[in-house]
Amino acid sequence: MARRLCARVVVVKSDDGLTIDLDKLLAAIDERTRLVAVSHVLFRSAFLMDADAICEHAHNVGALVCLDSFHAVGIVPVDVKRSKVDFLTGGVLKWLCGGPGACFLYVSPAVRDQLKPALTGWQAHSRPFAFEDTMEYTTGAFRWLNGTPVIPALYAAAEGPRLLRRAGIGLIRARSTALTSRLIELADEHGFPVNAPREPERRGGTVALDVPHGYEVTQDLLSHDVLVDYRVGAGIRIAPHFFTLDEEIEAVVSEIVKSLESGSWQRFTERTTVVT
Repeated sequence: MARRLCARVVVVKSDDGLTIDLDKLLAAIDERTRLVAVSHVLFRSAFLMDADAICEHAHNVGALVCLDSFHAVGIVPVDVKRSKVDFLTGGVLKWLCGGPGACFLYVSPAVRDQLKPALTGWQAHSRPFAFEDTMEYTTGAFRWLNGTPVIPALYAAAEGPRLLRRAGIGLIRARSTALTSRLIELADEHGFPVNAPREPERRGGTVALDVPHGYEVTQDLLSHDVLVDYRVGAGIRIAPHFFTLDEEIEAVVSEIVKSLESGSWQRFTERTTVVT
């Protein structure tokens, strides 16, 4: 879509495949930049970007920021008022415990009524039930709606965020940090490479262990109801949440060791799936 509108897309690549150098990213944002689209937490390594610094620099040169917080909301504190981010997208499938089919978009009041979304639908119209031939955008949040919402998904999405709100994001973050730190300790004890930041303040909620035969080991764990997934270039992603028990952290690493030592991972050498 950007190229269709004659915009040039500039990609800031990772030097190590796991992190993004903040200075390198900020250097790419200048007076020619209109929109900065970045992930809040990188899905492969759980590297936590400095959203406040990115927004401040972008706004100083007249650019807008779109923050993909799908892997952040529900596990790390997210404050759109503090960062002054222009757009923030997310979903309830991951850390908000809400199931599939429901995503959300935040648009800052500072830009909400000035822009005309290109991907739109009848509910964004000033008179949605008039079904007119031309688009006349309404104001406020409804301006950014698309077509008919998936009502069952919205009902399924509601309870998870309520539970997290009751638990408190500060306590959830502290618990997550403790659990992922323990995972890293256990990985070090067994000599498993860790593809995640070791500094808690730079880490989201997942830890990826790059073990031999990682894909097959993942399938082996899943067959025993140990819920993990695998990403090429990262390894086995383990994602404890606030309800995860300490002994479950010990158990998942123990199951990985057992799979490797017993060779039970070999049952899955011929199996492939799109998503683990």
